[in-house]
Amino acid sequence: MNVLSAHPDAEQIEAAGSALPRIRRYLDENQEALTPVPVTVEESREELLLPRAAVELLVSVLTHMAAGRGVSIVPEHAELTTQQAADMLNVSRPHLIGLLQAEEIEYRKVGTHRRVRAASLMEYMRRDDQRRREAADELSAMNRELGLD
Repeated sequence: MNVLSAHPDAEQIEAAGSALPRIRRYLDENQEALTPVPVTVEESREELLLPRAAVELLVSVLTHMAAGRGVSIVPEHAELTTQQAADMLNVSRPHLIGLLQAEEIEYRKVGTHRRVRAASLMEYMRRDDQRRREAADELSAMNRELGLD
């Protein structure tokens, strides 16, 4: 599987923090969604045109790096082992197996091993986040009704 990871050191944290405001400012000032973003290579002055979506993804990566957090990029089509999927969800492997058996997350079997597509795992995470937001909204509404806010 082609997973890219970066665990920033102090120099990289500083570089990410320095670049981030400039990139955000450019994106804010140039809101055309489909317009490629020009990037100039410092040494050669060569200009590259990058897809806006890639630059927006870069902003997310730099945000985490500037905060000193490691970042991994997993292609949506990648198939993860159950341990890798459990690590991404920050749950135990047995808990993940339970989610797979309950058909909360799609998977396939390769021999006796389960493989989870990254896209299926991300979809589960989106649904789980939505359920949590709805539960929090419901609790907030109940607190307001009871005058507890």
